[in-house]
Amino acid sequence: MKYYLIVGEASGDLHASHLMAALKRVDAEAEFRFFGGDMMAAVGGKRVKHYRELAYMGFVPVLMHLRTIFSNMALCKRDIVAWQPHVVILVDYPGFNLDIAKYLKAHTSIPAYYYISPKIWAWKEYRIKNIKRDISQMFSILPFEVPFYENKHHYHIHYVGNPTAGEVNAFRNAFKEPVAAFLARCGLDTAKPVIALLCGSRRQEIKDNLPAMLRAAEPYRRDYQLVVAGAPGIDAGYYSQFVAHAGVKVVFGETYPLLAHATAALVTSGTATLETALFGVPQVVCYETPLPRLVGWLRRHVLKVPYVSLVNLIAGREVVRELVADSFTVSNIRRELDGILPGGAGRQAMMDGYDEVKRLLGDSDAPGNAARIMVELLGRVQPRL
Repeated sequence: MKYYLIVGEASGDLHASHLMAALKRVDAEAEFRFFGGDMMAAVGGKRVKHYRELAYMGFVPVLMHLRTIFSNMALCKRDIVAWQPHVVILVDYPGFNLDIAKYLKAHTSIPAYYYISPKIWAWKEYRIKNIKRDISQMFSILPFEVPFYENKHHYHIHYVGNPTAGEVNAFRNAFKEPVAAFLARCGLDTAKPVIALLCGSRRQEIKDNLPAMLRAAEPYRRDYQLVVAGAPGIDAGYYSQFVAHAGVKVVFGETYPLLAHATAALVTSGTATLETALFGVPQVVCYETPLPRLVGWLRRHVLKVPYVSLVNLIAGREVVRELVADSFTVSNIRRELDGILPGGAGRQAMMDGYDEVKRLLGDSDAPGNAARIMVELLGRVQPRL
């Protein structure tokens, strides 16, 4: 069958690539065409646009690039209609993908499947109307989404397990590199333990979060080394303006090995918070916003959920400390970091909370489960021998 996939960022590229590989195992005749990234291209098929040409974050960047965004949407719609896939698989990225789904529903008979739900349980809950109207099947990776969709909104979804849990488990089972060898290979100090800095995957996130992270962790550099996990698609030169004067190293393509050997981490909210938890690394969640006092008020009074990190959302309680908007300060980050380093008052409680999160997620093969259900729903199961 013919599968058209659309992703808008690095994490979507990762998850979609694993889904594509799983679809190839279930459907011997699988063909792919996609808006995506390098990992999807490695699986096979035709890439129409790289996600880096799609991803704009924040009101001003979106406004400045409206013509490009609309042009990409128009191209995507034309390309889908021309190729006539059996299904379009949307991966997160709701601003773009829900518009595509609306078009498909109104102008074609091609079904839209959503793999990794938009976070409408946190904000823009009104989008449930569009989802119920335009999305044929929803494939969820977070257990708390089941009651949200099915009990609250009476919309059936498929919970397939969490792909991040599977990816981390697979890596940890295969990764055998000793810490000294990893540090030497990456040109790091083999005598100092690591505090990892995961400051986001977009330039604006890095600009907003990394300087405060560096200042907060500076007093610990006598005993620890600070290492930044470089994001895919961000060149080393962009990081240098923040880290060169501080003598801090940036490593690219090494996020999982870095977390496997880190003692603690400062993490910008997102999938990275869950990855850090699954590696058992105590963390402080840090997310700077414009107009922090206003955003802090909105978070307390408008946001539909009490937390922003996946770790806390899955646990249903505060496992990791979230410093967001008006609580995002250098002194707060430093205080919380001190509490999760070895000997810190909060370290063991956080590790115990991580065990709870792992139990709730389970160890299902999310892309494999999703691929099997998708092919069954499309009516042509063709196991690869």
